[in-house]
Amino acid sequence: MAALGYIAAGFALCLALVLAKDHFWSFRAQSLSDYAGEAPEFDVRTSLGGVFLADGVIYDYSGRVNARFRANITGKFNETGGVLDEEFFYADKAEPQRRQWRITYTGPKIFTAEADDIVGTALGEASGNALRFTYKLRLPERLGGHVLDVVDWLYLMEDGTIVNRSDMRKFGFRAAELIAIFRRAEE
Repeated sequence: MAALGYIAAGFALCLALVLAKDHFWSFRAQSLSDYAGEAPEFDVRTSLGGVFLADGVIYDYSGRVNARFRANITGKFNETGGVLDEEFFYADKAEPQRRQWRITYTGPKIFTAEADDIVGTALGEASGNALRFTYKLRLPERLGGHVLDVVDWLYLMEDGTIVNRSDMRKFGFRAAELIAIFRRAEE
């Protein structure tokens, strides 16, 4: 019996160490204050306003590329909020996927957002050249209908390009990761 207790304690310790690593020393451990004062300043109205073309990949839990996509993204904003329309074209799917974020400003660099495939309300906050966006994404039924906890970080580059990295988790374990580059469309 004592041996079983030691095995259980060892397993619990290993799990605690893995979770501590993710909490304190990983992508999710970043803080908005890490980017305070960095230029150019990320302002949702100007940084995401306009038309963008994006290219990206989604990695599965093992780190293998699960999907490749191109996207058309259009942002329209005013003093109180705005809309960010996304249309994704996946390499292995005939039909595009669409999402419309309905954004409401709640502070100078803070906003909430809603979309049809989002559970509850998303929260976004900018600092320096970075934007953190957290939400719960419901996958389509064909993908199991699971709800994933998502943390998006968007980093604004000097030329207006935006680098997006997203971490998607289920029960605290990585389910997927997304990397995308947004470039302003030619007028």
